[in-house]
Formats: sequence, C-alpha cells, structure tokens
Amino acid sequence: MLEVANGRAPPPPIAATLGMKLVKYGEGKATMAMVVGKEFHNPLGTLHGGIMTDLADAAMGIATVSTLAEEESFTTLELKMNFLRPVKSGRITAEGTVVHRGGTIALAEAVVRNVEGKVVARGTATQMILRSGKSLRSPRLRARHATPH
Repeated sequence: MLEVANGRAPPPPIAATLGMKLVKYGEGKATMAMVVGKEFHNPLGTLHGGIMTDLADAAMGIATVSTLAEEESFTTLELKMNFLRPVKSGRITAEGTVVHRGGTIALAEAVVRNVEGKVVARGTATQMILRSGKSLRSPRLRARHATPH
C-alpha cells in the first residue's frame, strides 16, 4: 500500500476510474482530489454520495496506511459520511487524518471541500489493524484482508 502512496506502484483501478489523485500524504495524513462532472451526478443533478465517499475513504485509508509497520495491514470496520452541501462540478479534495491509532484499532476522519474551500462532507472510518502471522491466521480475516480498499 505504501508503494501506491509513494508513487512506486500504480493506483488502484477505482482511483483511475474516478480520476482520484493523491495530492499529499504524511504520518497520519493524506489529501486526495478529483474533478466532479456530470458523469458522477445522481438523478438530482448533483455529485452522487457514493463517489464522494470513495474519495473520503481513500484519503482516510492512505492516512491509516502511513501509520502501519511493514508487517501490518488494515481493513475498514465501519465507515460513516455526513453530506453537508451539494456539489455539481469542480475540483473537490478530501483531507484524511488519523485521530487515534491503537494496537488493533485506528480511527480516521475526512473533511471534503469544494473548489471554494467550503466543507461539503465529513466522514469517519474505524479501521482494524491486521498483522501478518497473527491476525491473518484466521481464514475469515484472510479473506477480508484480500479485499482491496
């Protein structure tokens, strides 16, 4: 995962499909951006909430990855979004921050802003920290771990 964040590996297919770009990342932080157009609209003519959630999830995921040791991985246990303003077009950014990093659980937050800098959504994600040789022994967790985020 860090190879993607470092630019040493290609981004996941969903990032290419949605046009998401990693703007910056550091210890416990990441900023993602994308350009919104009509191709991402819902029937009401505004950005579909799932697309905005994808961007926020990516920012929170990369922020979490930046805190992991080499033998660690993670999976999302819970994801919550609050949509505050509609978005029709333009560049949006999601700033992900890890607000708590324990041994088995991390909590990340995301703030999504429109091109004017106004907050359009906020989200949180609870992440389970997985360790190879320990957490990954369970077949159920191995299957879950194989699911890309």
